[in-house]
Amino acid sequence: MAICNPTDLKALLKPGARLLGLDVGTKTIGLALSDTRLIIASPLGTIRRTRFRDDARRIVHEIEKHGVGGLVIGLPLGLDGRPTPRVQGVRQFVANLLAVIDRPLAFWDERMSTAAVERGMIEGDLSRRRRREIIDRAAAAYILQGLLDRIGQV
Repeated sequence: MAICNPTDLKALLKPGARLLGLDVGTKTIGLALSDTRLIIASPLGTIRRTRFRDDARRIVHEIEKHGVGGLVIGLPLGLDGRPTPRVQGVRQFVANLLAVIDRPLAFWDERMSTAAVERGMIEGDLSRRRRREIIDRAAAAYILQGLLDRIGQV
């Protein structure tokens, strides 16, 4: 399938299908999963990036395991809303991923997601080590929750 408008994503899903959120970084990919009612996002895991083939295999495994009907990919825009240098890498990753999976996919603005999540973790008194362990999947959940909140209003 192709990239779609975030507000159209819900209509493209089969009833009971989940959404998988991805926070694609240069070293890791954070994963988050929605519930079947598309209300709540939960952190799922982190993939240490290696070769694309291996990364894609792990993502496909999670898609099949959890009944995922669509994907939400964080798009790293700058504070001014313009694309950052990382946008091209994320778009290339998505183009490669769409050659492997057949699911609708939408981009979601991830501005400040990692900073917001880390601030919450600091306020929660998590150690640096623990924050480092969970930051990517928590950021993916933050991104996915933003989209879920938006499509819940439509």
